[in-house]
Amino acid sequence: MKSNFLIISGISGAGKTKVLNILEDFGFVCIDNMPMDFIFKFIDLCKKDRKKYKNVALSVDIRSGKNISKISDILKKLKDEKIKNEIFFLDADDNTLLKRYSETRRKHPLGGLVKEAVAREREHLEIVRNLASRQINTTDMTIGQLKSILANLTGASLGGKRMFLTVMSFGFKYGIAQEADIVFDARFISNPNYVSSLKMKTGKDAAVVKYIEKQKQYKTFFNKISNLLKFLIPGYIKEGKSQLTVAVGCTGGRHRSVAAAEKLAKFFIKNKYKVTLYHRDISKAG
Repeated sequence: MKSNFLIISGISGAGKTKVLNILEDFGFVCIDNMPMDFIFKFIDLCKKDRKKYKNVALSVDIRSGKNISKISDILKKLKDEKIKNEIFFLDADDNTLLKRYSETRRKHPLGGLVKEAVAREREHLEIVRNLASRQINTTDMTIGQLKSILANLTGASLGGKRMFLTVMSFGFKYGIAQEADIVFDARFISNPNYVSSLKMKTGKDAAVVKYIEKQKQYKTFFNKISNLLKFLIPGYIKEGKSQLTVAVGCTGGRHRSVAAAEKLAKFFIKNKYKVTLYHRDISKAG
């Protein structure tokens, strides 16, 4: 990814926060609403440690008030310090902005009626719009489309390595995994808990894994869920999702779900995804 110093600006409600979130997923150092006077000092910091601050994104908007006029001086300092930079200016049509404010019930930073406030804001930010190298209209734009645009502009990758997977096991008797995006139920598999030599072991132990894997239905189960996830994840990435939690549950969360989660994590590591493995209930007895 090429080096970037980005200033993200635009109309309130057009998606600046979403842009910062996406850029943070891309590895940018992101700062929202830094006071204009502090930006000059921050540029000095970036110059001293270009490795740490290789890719930076700052949000500058109507909250800066009259200081927004200093944007020209900031660009001059960046040029003097030979730091490549761009301004991305976000906007959307009035109806879209009104709808977004209505849905979130947020107050416009300028107060009063939203439509009138947006008109004043556009006038106030005209100086930034005129200096912007990229203008992005987010009307009818999905998060996935916005992410794709930003990836193209910054040189960031949209490959699988940008999806962070959490694979977890849990026991239904202790409650379903509320944080999971996708849940699979392994309770149909014969339970090692009822085998005296396996009862005190877990799905991490070779004897338990061997007992589970010799069951024909387990092999079919694992192949189906792994292939389903392999099919789904690129679509999630395309739509802008950068984190996914997949949970496998069994009765107590010690044997079947643990073995399946361990195997699933290895499967995705092999397929070049970044994976965190978490066994929620493995230490609980009975």
